[in-house]
Amino acid sequence: MVKELIIDSTPDKGVTIALLQDKQLVELNKEQADNNFAVGDIYLGRIKKIMPGLNAAFVDVGYEKDAFLHYLDLGPQVQSLLKLTRIVKNGSYQEKLLNSLKLEKDIDKAGKISDILSRNLLLPVQIAKEPISTKGPRLSSDLSIAGRFVVLVPFSSTVSISKRIKGSAERNRLKKIVESIKPPNFGVIIRTVSEGKGVDELQKDLLDLISKWELFTKRLKSVEPAQKVLGEMDRASTILRDILTDEFTHIHVNDHALYEEVKSYVQEISPDLEKIVKLYKHKEPIFDHFGIEKQIKASFGKTVNLQGGAYLVIEHTEALHVVDVNSGNRIASKENQEENALLVNKEAAKEIARQLRLRDMGGIVVIDFIDMHKPANRKELYGFLKECMANDRAKHTILPPSKFGLVQITRQRVRPEMSVVTNEKCPACGGTGEIRSSIVLLDDIESNLSYILQEQNEKGITLCVHPYIGAYITSGLFSIRLKWFFKYGKWIKIKDISSYYLTQFRFFNSKEEEIKL
Repeated sequence: MVKELIIDSTPDKGVTIALLQDKQLVELNKEQADNNFAVGDIYLGRIKKIMPGLNAAFVDVGYEKDAFLHYLDLGPQVQSLLKLTRIVKNGSYQEKLLNSLKLEKDIDKAGKISDILSRNLLLPVQIAKEPISTKGPRLSSDLSIAGRFVVLVPFSSTVSISKRIKGSAERNRLKKIVESIKPPNFGVIIRTVSEGKGVDELQKDLLDLISKWELFTKRLKSVEPAQKVLGEMDRASTILRDILTDEFTHIHVNDHALYEEVKSYVQEISPDLEKIVKLYKHKEPIFDHFGIEKQIKASFGKTVNLQGGAYLVIEHTEALHVVDVNSGNRIASKENQEENALLVNKEAAKEIARQLRLRDMGGIVVIDFIDMHKPANRKELYGFLKECMANDRAKHTILPPSKFGLVQITRQRVRPEMSVVTNEKCPACGGTGEIRSSIVLLDDIESNLSYILQEQNEKGITLCVHPYIGAYITSGLFSIRLKWFFKYGKWIKIKDISSYYLTQFRFFNSKEEEIKL
């Protein structure tokens, strides 16, 4: 599998990152320049309101709406975090790590938030879910700092390993390495990409995370409530940190400053792949050059067409997403109806897995596949869908088909769903459904022509119009253009532009520069 990363940076739209697998778009990520509440950012929150009925609190982190913190997201060692915050703010904590800090007891899993937090209390919190729709951010005070190979978890001593690392010998090797190099009162989560890595790589990654924790404690002393204490990396670096492997062949960036940042980061985390980072220099927009813009227009929207003639209909509601699979004009030839349904469903399952990643759809997803009567076929489809979603980095659960033939998926949503408008506003009417009366079009053209020739004294005028209008102006022995020549004493060149809408016209001078009216 060949993977490519295309990064489009523009001043007004921020950074858009496209992940391609075998030239097919599978992920699209956008990072707005003013996005101050990204997943992973740590803020010094101030408790604004305790809600005993919800067993939760609303926290001021500087967003227009207070963020939500549930008791289950406090983390077992929240008392130790509160203790550290008090000591640091008082100026009596001189250490950078947690060597001498005596940890408090874990809180009761079934406890009440009112026993732990109180109004106006200061508590460092981490963004667990970005603001979505009308809701503010969702928070967690179970802090963690993610690196390429490991995740640092303060106020813990546990070393846990990704379930995707299967070999027991490798799991034991990694655990022994990390236990020998981690500082006291810190836990570590060993990520999947650590498999096969040596002590030097793991230690370097861990030391980077420790330096970030030291920066956190340093800033915590002086930062004001509701301000950011420690920020996550930019979106491009975060994606590279999480998914960069030897399978990547190209990383194209169209902004020089961002190119230098990406190249420097790749050199730091994987020096062998530095050469694949390229600066895009063509005049054509980068997404157009690599065919991404066309894929975006074809992949978003209510209806998504599949290669075999089948299609998906995707509907969104506040509570869930619904996907309906339709066979379309696909006709079974040699296959019987059951086998044909299985083929269409498997083709749809592959595209649905891609759509979930591409649109970053979260929450509950209900899929109405084409009915199949054989249990073996339903089981095969269920297994195939799980395979297709194996590369999805978002946490998800897939339930077997129900008695109604529906497949239900829950998928983690931490950011707003990716939405791309595929319908374009009509340039002729501006979306109103009405255009200027065609009967006065020639009057408008001649009025502007008179101003250009007599007031501005332009020469070598070219009038660009729709071919129908061009034919109307130039047809006949005594054409409208000939009448203009006798009236103004200058010959007007008419140029037909098929892409113009019927009532569109533009004037250009002898230097082929458009004359603004």
